[in-house]
Amino acid sequence: MAAPKDLRFTKTHEWLRRDGDVVTIGISDHAQNELGDITYVELPEPGDAVSRNEPFGVVESVKAASDVFAPVDGEVVERNESVVEAPDLVNRSPYEQAWLLKIRLNDPDQVDLLMDAPAYDVYAETAKH
Repeated sequence: MAAPKDLRFTKTHEWLRRDGDVVTIGISDHAQNELGDITYVELPEPGDAVSRNEPFGVVESVKAASDVFAPVDGEVVERNESVVEAPDLVNRSPYEQAWLLKIRLNDPDQVDLLMDAPAYDVYAETAKH
């Protein structure tokens, strides 16, 4: 699945969609595919601070547990309770229904440091080998 063109991506396979000073974050289709069936998601609470390139949560699958890293600095304004309650949503809808957090940006310029969709598609393809 090609990455949606309106998203930005990290080298650790998180995606980000910006809407003003709030960004929505999730994990990429490539990441969920590599993990296999997702069985558990742990996320911070609204009001918690997250730091760029630092883990903010955990996604567990039948294969492994993986940290999820913040692509930007900011404050959690909302977490997706649907994903906490039904972790397999990440496998079924990684870019739409299975967003993980909404974060208010501390530094909007950090978004520009992330890969655009075409660059991420190339990166994800090379990561498979």
